Amino acid sequence: MPADRLNAELATELEELAAAGLNRRRRVLESRCGRIATVDGREMLNFAANDYLGLAGDPAIAQAMANAALAWGAGSGASHLVSGHLVPHETIEQGLAAFTGFPRALSFSTGYLANLAVTPTLAGRGDAVFADKLNHASLIDAMQLAKANGATVQRYPHNDVAALERLLAASDARRKVIVTDAVFSMDGDLAPLPALFELAERHDAWLVVDDAHGFGVLGPQGRGSLAHFHLPASPRVLLMGTLGKAAGVGGAFVAGSATAIDYLLNKGRSYIFTTAAPPAVAGALACSLQLIADGDALRRRLFERIARLRDGLAGLRWPLLPSPTAIQPLIVGDNAAAVALSQALWERGLWVPAIRPPTVPKGTARLRISVSAAHEAADIDRLVDALKELA
Repeated sequence: MPADRLNAELATELEELAAAGLNRRRRVLESRCGRIATVDGREMLNFAANDYLGLAGDPAIAQAMANAALAWGAGSGASHLVSGHLVPHETIEQGLAAFTGFPRALSFSTGYLANLAVTPTLAGRGDAVFADKLNHASLIDAMQLAKANGATVQRYPHNDVAALERLLAASDARRKVIVTDAVFSMDGDLAPLPALFELAERHDAWLVVDDAHGFGVLGPQGRGSLAHFHLPASPRVLLMGTLGKAAGVGGAFVAGSATAIDYLLNKGRSYIFTTAAPPAVAGALACSLQLIADGDALRRRLFERIARLRDGLAGLRWPLLPSPTAIQPLIVGDNAAAVALSQALWERGLWVPAIRPPTVPKGTARLRISVSAAHEAADIDRLVDALKELA
């Protein structure tokens, strides 16, 4: 049967992935997100989540979501531009704009959708996109959509400001768009945002910043990577932040000038043609945003745990990348070796995922250790001791 042949082709590809040590599987949690995760009946110490401030299981946020669901219902019923933009959505957008210092913000159901709305909307025929080679997959897909729209796309070596400057200087594009992660999701390092902003100013370019892993963690009151570097909420900057990581809930936003946000609202396809997130999510985010603003103690605790981990793993045969953030990558190299190390930790009750190509470059398979303010000092020591034993 033809359908059997079609599925057989897929099965062959899956077998090839497995043979290369690149197959993936999901684990089903039987508990809320937190430092301890119950999986397959086992209690695991969780170093896999992006719950950097430990807010995903916070009772106050959960109660805010429940209250908003009771007040506003389970669903929004339509896209924002039809009839799905409710008071909680408007409230959280205004709150996010004020928190980040921009005139306006636009909310999205996911960070992926937010990124798909920005670059392809700004850049089309006659325009040029300049993107860091280690940008997140959503930014890469957005870049591909811009390319399909007729934009020229160039990727510069990771954090190589001089190379980017040469590309910008050589471009005669009508509109130039620089696109970068603020905190790179697999390396944990920071983009040189002050230098990128200076280039954007000098070459009259847009600067699109994905702050998925910096929002809530970096800068005064967790206002993000721009605030961390004391950069202004410039009208040439569009800032994307996700709300399912440090914020502990879900969704995303793009903040920028009133004109730029109105432009995205009118022309961003992944905004226009998506049903708005449930209003309860927005209600929960209002509570989360206040906890982030008041969360200096959580951030101090998080950075104490990061320093403890780095000190403990210094000199290990698997090097840690020089990351100052909650993302701490331990480079193993070989795919199978990374998976085996992750499994050995799993057997010791430690959940640390192995990350392999194509998520990271070939030969750089790693353990991606996610540190949270929810971790106790003893949790960090337990992971350090296990890795030293396995080394």
